[in-house]
Amino acid sequence: MSAFLDSNVLLYALGDEESKRRCARGLLAAVPTISTQVVNECSHVLRRKAGWPPARVAAELTLMIGLTRLVEVRMDQVRAAWSLAERYGFSHFDSLILATALAAGCATLYTEDLQHGQVIEGRLTLVNPFLVQPRP
Repeated sequence: MSAFLDSNVLLYALGDEESKRRCARGLLAAVPTISTQVVNECSHVLRRKAGWPPARVAAELTLMIGLTRLVEVRMDQVRAAWSLAERYGFSHFDSLILATALAAGCATLYTEDLQHGQVIEGRLTLVNPFLVQPRP
């Protein structure tokens, strides 16, 4: 089963923080799954917060997409996200990430935004890959 990467992990792969960039790129080497939502969130952050021009955003994210299995967010996932938000109390967009990871058959969601170790629907484990820093 593939792992799913949240947008924050993909952003660290493109960032300047060396230890997190190394960790995120290591996760990319395993051909994880991402969604169109992740691509859109990354595009927004890179444009708005990092100040990247559209051409750079497109070029970098196109390279990242090539290292992943990309799945589209469908209405089925939106409906599932509503249910997950009700059950677990997550925001809509976090619930949509969870719903899409579940629909894609992923067993692990790498994210630093949600509760490390929590298991969603008995089959998706949330893992913060940055909690344990590698030894120098």
